[in-house]
Amino acid sequence: MKQPIKGFSKLSKEGKIEWLVNEHFENPEEARELLKEYWHSNEKRQQLHDDFIENTMTNYFLPFGVAPNFLINNQLYTLPMTIEESSVVAAASKAAGFWLKRGGFKTEIISTTKVGHVHFNYAGSFETLSTLFEDWKPKFYEETEELTANMRARGGGILSIALVNKTDVLENYYQIEARFETCDSMGANFINSCLEQFAQVMRADIELRTDLSAEDRDLQVVMCILSNYTPECVVRAEVSCKVEELNDDKDVSPEEFASKFQRAVRIAEVEPYRATTHNKGIMNGIDAVVIATGNDFRAIEAASHTYASRNGQYSSLTHCKVENGVFTFWIEIPLALGTVGGLTKLHPMVKLAHEMLGDPNSETLMGIVAASGLAQNFAALRALVTTGIQKGHMKMHLFNILNQLEATPEERDAIVKHFTDKVPHHNLVVSKFCELRGIPVPKSGVNKDK
Repeated sequence: MKQPIKGFSKLSKEGKIEWLVNEHFENPEEARELLKEYWHSNEKRQQLHDDFIENTMTNYFLPFGVAPNFLINNQLYTLPMTIEESSVVAAASKAAGFWLKRGGFKTEIISTTKVGHVHFNYAGSFETLSTLFEDWKPKFYEETEELTANMRARGGGILSIALVNKTDVLENYYQIEARFETCDSMGANFINSCLEQFAQVMRADIELRTDLSAEDRDLQVVMCILSNYTPECVVRAEVSCKVEELNDDKDVSPEEFASKFQRAVRIAEVEPYRATTHNKGIMNGIDAVVIATGNDFRAIEAASHTYASRNGQYSSLTHCKVENGVFTFWIEIPLALGTVGGLTKLHPMVKLAHEMLGDPNSETLMGIVAASGLAQNFAALRALVTTGIQKGHMKMHLFNILNQLEATPEERDAIVKHFTDKVPHHNLVVSKFCELRGIPVPKSGVNKDK
């Protein structure tokens, strides 16, 4: 039975690895070698990676790909995409090429406001709390002047502060709700620092209110934290063309394609089962660019799915219409992104990704990321309503199967050629592989004795 370890964080990196491989692996030497195999050969770079998180053992590599030919607001981009799922980069590239000939992607920043809260309990009357708040409010601004000076110099800062009564949903629960503009920074540290200063003002002031009853002085700050739900930090991206210009598939007329495509989007708007998969595909494109540019994909995911539920039912993030012979497909999505701070100046690949995009500001990056999600969704829906999703996806997955089989270059070429006009399901690929090798087809899975 495994035993807990005390003082693990105080061990050296080598000490942590020795404990890990001896405690959790049947072959400690093999595990140790694999961990070290993924260390960066440049010691300075490896130290940089070690410092990103705690208890770093090694690096976990993900493919860094690019999707060219994205025409966004009449400017051509090559998008960096970090993702492990096959067909995502290919699909985004194909959609970008399709819309390159039809005017490209148009984006618009709807708003860039972010929100944070001081969550607190108050047992006194709301009237007394409202009076207290009016006294606190100017102090909130005064006591955060040093914190906000640089942000204000760049055109940002605290936009508004309000008292919110939430006692209808939870006894004695109130909020100080503040709105912020954080410019090119994602702004989490800035917002949280301001909120904690607000809380200090509240605590200090209530301690001095000896004129109030015990109940009216009963205030407890629960927490101070920004919200990753950013429904006021939203970008719109769209593509449009005349219906007759949707003439890229010989098997489906432009009119039929537009009708089926619009219906597919409408299904995702009304059916949560479909909307979940529909939006997951959107996030394939969005997350890949968000990760490559050193932003927090988990925050983006959380905000996007909450936004998709804002009307009481989980629904599609994209929408489509056909009016007066014009096909329009668009997305509106909350994207709180940063181009300064965090990993943007630390991680070499993140710096490279930003340079590849022309070192965009946060608003430009919002548009680029939204376009990547719209392109991904267009490619998926286009496949679904024409050839089906598996044909293209499984062809990309073929290379994963061949790698698993450890096929030689000659075998790879022969198998890829064989499946040019066939869907390469796993069992069919294994059978063809065994045929080329002249060995029996295994009863299940990959042949272990190649």
